[in-house]
Amino acid sequence: MQDYSGWRARIGLIYMASSTVMEPEFYAMSPDGVATCTIRTRLPKMNIAGLEQMTGSEELERCTAYLARADLGVIAYGGTSATFLHGLAWDQTMQARMRAHSNGIPVTTTSSASIAALRAVGASRISFVSPYVSDIVERGRRFFSSSGFDVLSADGMGIDDDHSIGRIPVEQVYEYAKSCRHADADTIFISCTNLASVAVLGDLERDLGIPVVSAVQSTFWDCLRITGLKDRPVGFGRLFAC
Repeated sequence: MQDYSGWRARIGLIYMASSTVMEPEFYAMSPDGVATCTIRTRLPKMNIAGLEQMTGSEELERCTAYLARADLGVIAYGGTSATFLHGLAWDQTMQARMRAHSNGIPVTTTSSASIAALRAVGASRISFVSPYVSDIVERGRRFFSSSGFDVLSADGMGIDDDHSIGRIPVEQVYEYAKSCRHADADTIFISCTNLASVAVLGDLERDLGIPVVSAVQSTFWDCLRITGLKDRPVGFGRLFAC
């Protein structure tokens, strides 16, 4: 008999209502006995004003409190730009807001998970790859620079519509990431939890010869780490060997 209820680990995920990529990528990477329970929060627009409206509301507290009613091992906020928006202190404040309503369940965010993941693979000089418009790209560049990484390049596709981001084929993500890789970068970071990525991480690493970390991958890796589960998925990048 197969038990699909998350008998080994249950992950709570706060995710944008307009986004569609992170949940199925979590499912694809999940070892047996791992389940994800998701609650949605509204993102008005994929720009600075929309992100500020979403994260500045009480939605974060509401979503955390509702998830905390379940028997979970961790609660993650699944948004990269939402958590790096105003720098390291912003991300830390969001985690503190979550902890205040998590009923003792550990919390993480995509930005903090991404920092931990990049450090785990030994990243120093990174290429930042994203679907974002230029002002969000700049926020991302500053966030990772202030986190101790030398951001050699920071690129975005100039898209400000979340549905459009979610429809980008993984083949296009693969080609874009390859084209954006700085020659001296030792790691590529693919930002945005609504940009399909995990299916091409292994191919990118094989073809480029360097680690490739994505927002979704790093969040899932951090959730497994926090729950203490030792099983790691195969075929989704070097990070899971760390």
